[in-house]
Amino acid sequence: MSSVRLEHIHKSFQPRTVSETVVFKDFNLEIEDGTFVSVVGSNGSGKTTMLNMICGNVDPDSGKIFLGDTDLTHLPAYKRTARIGRVFQDPAKGTCASLTVLENLALADNKGQPYGFRRSIDEKRMDVYRHQLQRLHMGLEDKLHVPVGHLSGGQRQALALLIATKSPLDLLVLDEHTAALDPKSAETVMKLTEEIVRKEQVTTIMVTHNLRFAAEYGDRLVMMHEGKSVIDSLGHDKSSYKVSDLLDTFNRISIECGN
Repeated sequence: MSSVRLEHIHKSFQPRTVSETVVFKDFNLEIEDGTFVSVVGSNGSGKTTMLNMICGNVDPDSGKIFLGDTDLTHLPAYKRTARIGRVFQDPAKGTCASLTVLENLALADNKGQPYGFRRSIDEKRMDVYRHQLQRLHMGLEDKLHVPVGHLSGGQRQALALLIATKSPLDLLVLDEHTAALDPKSAETVMKLTEEIVRKEQVTTIMVTHNLRFAAEYGDRLVMMHEGKSVIDSLGHDKSSYKVSDLLDTFNRISIECGN
């Protein structure tokens, strides 16, 4: 596990043009080891840009990003994947559709190691994979030889979550990972997320538009607006928040912005 720190972050897009958009101006955020943070906010609030900066897909204009004692600020995205797992909104990301469930799991087992593809699949590990898949409660343990592209969105997202957390991680990033799922599948994946995060005790940042999920899951709740935290609640204070409270804050912000 590792803490996450964003220090004095400045970020704008299309700078020095009439279309310049300032996303962050001296933004600071610290997440302690093992904390599960739910992040909500309107479009343009900065939440996705924040994830992309942590994962290395977007560079800050200035400021520092740390994972534990490691300065990530100028580290390429591909070098961060050894310590950061990310599950995206699109169930098609995070897995390879043309490969079977077994082959996807085998690739995840060999992450970062040199190997020939045929040698990467250890048939003796099939029982281990079945046991891991049983935890998902989606019947995937009986679909080891099924191409991942044939799975439902919920099954594929659950598999992506398992793959993202198979190797030891310092940080798990969940980028609207239930948004593309039907309500029943979204609920299943959220319960699975809670189970995995608690079992692995991994520091987790979950961006979501689902206010109920944000209120019910995680140790800490952050609501962002125009690159700032307008709500930052932890522990008992966080558990007191209801969906209606979050909606009230959203509505107040919308009125103040003239929407």
